[in-house]
Amino acid sequence: MKTYLRILSYARPLGTYIPQYIVYAILAVVFGLIQFTLLIPLLDVLFKSVDTTQEVIKSAPDFSLELGYFKNLFNYYFQQVILENGKQGALIFMCIILIVTVLLSNLFTYLSAIILAEVRANVILNLRMHIFEQVTKLHIGYFSNERKGDIMSRITNDVQEVEISVVNSLRVVFKEPISIIGLFVILFYMSWELTLFSLILLPISGLIISEIVRRLKLKAIESQESLANIVNILDETISGMRVIKAFNARQYINSTFKNEVLNYAGVNVSMARKNELGSPFSQFMGVLVVAVILYYGGSLVLEDNSDLSSSEFIAYIILFSQVMPPAKAISVAFNSIQRGLASGDRIFKVIDTEPAIKNKPDAKIVEDFTDSVEFHQVHFGYEKDLVLKGINLSIRKGKTIALVGPSGGGKSTLADLIPRFYDPTQGKVTLDGVDLRDIHTDSLRQLMGIVTQESILFNDTIFNNIAFGKPHATDAEVMAAAKIANAHDFIMQTEKQYETKIGDRGSKLSGGQRQRLSIARAVLKNPPILILDEATSALDSESEKLVQEALTSLMKNRTSIVIAHRLSTIQYADEILVIQHGEIVERGNHDMLLDQNGLYKKLNMMQSV
Repeated sequence: MKTYLRILSYARPLGTYIPQYIVYAILAVVFGLIQFTLLIPLLDVLFKSVDTTQEVIKSAPDFSLELGYFKNLFNYYFQQVILENGKQGALIFMCIILIVTVLLSNLFTYLSAIILAEVRANVILNLRMHIFEQVTKLHIGYFSNERKGDIMSRITNDVQEVEISVVNSLRVVFKEPISIIGLFVILFYMSWELTLFSLILLPISGLIISEIVRRLKLKAIESQESLANIVNILDETISGMRVIKAFNARQYINSTFKNEVLNYAGVNVSMARKNELGSPFSQFMGVLVVAVILYYGGSLVLEDNSDLSSSEFIAYIILFSQVMPPAKAISVAFNSIQRGLASGDRIFKVIDTEPAIKNKPDAKIVEDFTDSVEFHQVHFGYEKDLVLKGINLSIRKGKTIALVGPSGGGKSTLADLIPRFYDPTQGKVTLDGVDLRDIHTDSLRQLMGIVTQESILFNDTIFNNIAFGKPHATDAEVMAAAKIANAHDFIMQTEKQYETKIGDRGSKLSGGQRQRLSIARAVLKNPPILILDEATSALDSESEKLVQEALTSLMKNRTSIVIAHRLSTIQYADEILVIQHGEIVERGNHDMLLDQNGLYKKLNMMQSV
């Protein structure tokens, strides 16, 4: 129930929708019930049991909110029609009222459905935006621990499931109970003894259905997790198609996919067995109750031991039978809702995840970098094992610092602490003497440009990829950035030049072209601090030369932190740090480190062979 109400909270503004919906729903139910209560006088007319000699009601009854008032008011006007027009006129009168009540009932049903459509649209819009915004707030480490396919499944499949099974059931959950309550109010008014007798079997039915619902929710969770696994396998397969084909791994990946699809199918068949059981069971119980009432009440009528006339008893049975459709609809809806609630729980698990990197309430806004970035006895570990151990480092403005060393030594982690993708486990990193944890992250990252080994591009135009992060950039600014990045010439050779779509992740471009677009993006941002993480390691010699020239242009008059395996690209750095096992084991410029006969010289000799 908590999850259901939380989902509905996304239908803001509820204060606008709920009052309108309640009014329309109640009016639809009231006019729907009137249709059935009209059966009594209609049957009296048809069975010729209307007594035209009965005492004439001389005036309409005084107003009250009791059901008896409305009954007496109708009898007054109905008698007037009979006296003036006879039974034929009474029949016409009844038919006209029946048509009007059906028209009004359907009109208010339509209006209530329109309100629910707006509620449904708002729920899905707000829910999908909330989870997407939350995902973009989460720290980088979250995406290392969670599967990308599972996150995608929660934003797409789980939200879709919430729409199908929860939001679409709102009409059933709100309107049908009103119908049942209205029906039982009339049934109790007609014969409280008979109605009370009919309720004996309902608790048994409720207990059985609640157990079915409980088991359904467990299976629904399994189903959504299996679907997330399918999405994850699809994402990995499409992204890694080159490797799959190169290693003839189609059979393996097909087998993996088939096993998960079979698991998903099995869980859904199990769900279907339980889901389909609820509807026939509730229908059977409803018919059973009607049959018992028909026998018990019919016997009383036949023996003249009932307060109900024959026509009233027939109307009572018909009215009671109308309890079955909304009751069945509620049963089916509650069974269906379980899948949506399971999806809702998965969505809220992401929404409720606290970002590891958060701004303090009084976080400082920085607009410039004037002095240095410093590491003060910094330790960092992703879990228990430390990746960085006691790092002390000062990066002065305008200097180029290179980080080298064996893979897994902690170079990228050290660089990731500067834009505050992570916070140190111990110690602190400062910008111009201010702890990064005291600075607003948006303003901190605005001072930085990052170019990584993998060019992160989007399925958009070349212009928009360069202008990413600076949406109001002019054509001249984008073109100037592209020229500095050695990208302008190849851009002009594409079909639509700067308006050319580059495909998923820039798949229509070569590795060197993608990297130069990434550099152009950093040039356009014009950041005072630049982080280059293996920016040329994946390129061929010709591309590397062009990219290196672009990087050299980019690094002019900037503070740069360069991570490199190819030592030839960082020989002119102001200071080179050799990092091994999370510690700075050597430091100095290129010539100094060669003279030390240490790890740097060993790495340099290996690359010179």
